[in-house]
Amino acid sequence: MVKLPDYSDIIKAQIRLKGIVKITPLEHTKSFSAMADANVFMKLENLQSTGSFKVRGAYNMISSLKNEELEKGVVCASAGNHAQGVAFAARLLGVKATVYMPVFTPPLKVIATRSYGANVVLEGESFDDAHAAAMDFHEKTGAVVVHAFDDPHIISGQGTIGLEIFQARDDIQDVLVPIGGGGMIAGIAIALKEINPDIRIIGVEAAGAQSMKKSLTKGKPQKLTNMQTIADGIAVKTPGMLTYAATEKYVDDILVVDDTEIAHTAYLLLQRAKILAEPAGVAAMAAVLHKKTDLSGRNVVAVISGGNINMGILEQILEKGMMEEGLRARIAVLIPDVAGELKSIISILEKLRANINEISHERSITTVPVGYVLVTITFNLQEKAQLDAIRQALDGKMKKYEVLK
Repeated sequence: MVKLPDYSDIIKAQIRLKGIVKITPLEHTKSFSAMADANVFMKLENLQSTGSFKVRGAYNMISSLKNEELEKGVVCASAGNHAQGVAFAARLLGVKATVYMPVFTPPLKVIATRSYGANVVLEGESFDDAHAAAMDFHEKTGAVVVHAFDDPHIISGQGTIGLEIFQARDDIQDVLVPIGGGGMIAGIAIALKEINPDIRIIGVEAAGAQSMKKSLTKGKPQKLTNMQTIADGIAVKTPGMLTYAATEKYVDDILVVDDTEIAHTAYLLLQRAKILAEPAGVAAMAAVLHKKTDLSGRNVVAVISGGNINMGILEQILEKGMMEEGLRARIAVLIPDVAGELKSIISILEKLRANINEISHERSITTVPVGYVLVTITFNLQEKAQLDAIRQALDGKMKKYEVLK
């Protein structure tokens, strides 16, 4: 079995990556510190080249290959960040890269991967289909497989994040890291536990993809039968053998956050800190803000691992976040289908300084009586108190309306 990398391997990776990857900021946040009752810092890997931490491991791994291996090129399967990391690293090293992606992969991720020079092949309905195709390509061509997480050079590359954290702040007490396959937390844990064994390393998984937590409970890597989470970047059915071993040895705890908590945290990062991060990238901060463990008074780092968010998901997160904070509301009103009725509702909203965002009409559903129309109005508010004033105004004018959640 391939052995785990050690601290010296991560130091070598840092030297290899110098001038190649960005030393991303470790930024203190007053707002989130107050919310968490802790001294909170963010390691902003969403600002890394390609928009995620993945390029660290990919470059470290590919640059370690022998010349005869490089001549055959590299291949990987990925639906997102790993694909871009491999493509970017291969271009820098002048190596041919072939990336297999499922056919459902969002077009923007395909375009980004191709922009880094990789040959992208869309294959199959799932990641497993794309992976099988990549393995077939490997068998036929001899191209070297760049695994997304279960490789000592990949782990060492990701471990440079841990070195940067300590070099920026040597008084850190807790580091929270999102877990998918486990390459990032394995590298960070190996690095930081060597420097200071008292630093707590805490992993965070999505509730709908708890492969590492389940594996640790069972005592060996386990495969999930199904997954369901918006945090697709950490939705991995089976952790690696190496990453499992490192997590079992070095990681102090694993926490779980659900999709509602992830979405709310992504909204808060954008609204309060002006940081755009993908759902997988905010898992660690979600655990901090929703107080999944006691961090009171401690110096805490949450790794924000990536910023490559699907635009459709971003739209939903913003919509839900604004409604939760009382900055947007939606009402459904049943009115007679005659001229002037809608205008009376709009005048109420305008008078109370609500900014109308969208209006839709529905006449065809069976719950709408003949001669009536169901109007749904979405509007933006300046403060929560406005909605109460709007309710009072509608109570005096409308016989049947509902504020939608």
